[in-house]
Amino acid sequence: MKTPASLLTLIEEGVIDEVVRPLKSGKEAAVYVVRSGGEVRCAKVYKDMAHRSFQKRVQYQEGRKSRGSRESRAVATGSRYGRRQQEAEWKNAEVDALYQLRAAGVRVPEPHGFFHGVLVMELVTDAAGFSAPRLGEVELTAEQAREFHAVLVRQVVRMLCCGLIHGDLSAYNVLVGPDGPVLIDFPQVVSAAGNNAARTMLLRDVNNLTATLGRWAPELLDTWYGEEMWALFEAGALQPDTVLTGEFTFDEDTIDLDGVRDAINDARELALIRQQGREAQDED
Repeated sequence: MKTPASLLTLIEEGVIDEVVRPLKSGKEAAVYVVRSGGEVRCAKVYKDMAHRSFQKRVQYQEGRKSRGSRESRAVATGSRYGRRQQEAEWKNAEVDALYQLRAAGVRVPEPHGFFHGVLVMELVTDAAGFSAPRLGEVELTAEQAREFHAVLVRQVVRMLCCGLIHGDLSAYNVLVGPDGPVLIDFPQVVSAAGNNAARTMLLRDVNNLTATLGRWAPELLDTWYGEEMWALFEAGALQPDTVLTGEFTFDEDTIDLDGVRDAINDARELALIRQQGREAQDED
C-alpha cells in the first residue's frame, strides 16, 4: 500500500499514528483506516479535481458564501486561483457540515479535525467492529426497512432545520451501524434557502431512500415525506421533532398532479435501476 503524502505529513505531525489500510476510493476522495490516539478512525483524503469537474458542481455550490470578495471574484472569473478556491470550499463544505450536523443531533460520523486537506473522523463499524456496510449492500426485513426509513426521514428533517440538504443522498452514502443508519459524504451539501434547486434536490434525496427501502416495504412508495417537509419548511413550521404523516395534498388548480406523480415515480424507478446496476457490477 502506497501511503499518500498528506497522511505521511499527519503521521509526522502526530495527528495520526499509522495508516492501517485503504477503506474505499472514489472519484473525489479516498478513505483510509488509521490509528489515532489509541483509537481506530478513518481519514478522508480529497483528490485534486480537474477543471471539468467543477462544471458539475455549479448547481450544488449556488448559495454558498465564499471566504471573501477576492475569492468570490476569482471563482467568478474561473482563474487558476479561483479554481483552487473552489476546491478548498468544496472540501470545507463537508467539514463544516459535519460539525454543524453532529451538533444538531444528525446521525453522521463524528469529525476529529481537518488537516492539510485530510478529514479525520469516526470510523462507523458494524456490531462485530468491522467497517459498516452501505445500505445498498444489506438485506432487510419489511419491519427493518420501515424503521430505517423513519430514521432517515428524521435525519433529512434535522438537516433541513439546519438549512442544509444532502444533495446526493442514496443507499450508497448511508452506512448501517449497529444502532441504525448513518449519513456520510457531504461535499455537495446544498443551502436550502440559497439554492434555486434546493426543493428538487431534497425530493430527489427522499425519493432515492424511499425507492431503496420500498423494495422491502412497498407501502413506502405511496408516501410523500419530501413534499410534506418542504411545505412545512417554506411555511417556517418545520421543527427537528415535527411529526410527519407522509401524506401530502397537491393543489390541483395550480399543478399537474398526474405529471408530478409520474415524475416522482420515474425518479424512484430510476433509483432502483441504478441500484440494481451497481449490484450487478459488484457481483461481476
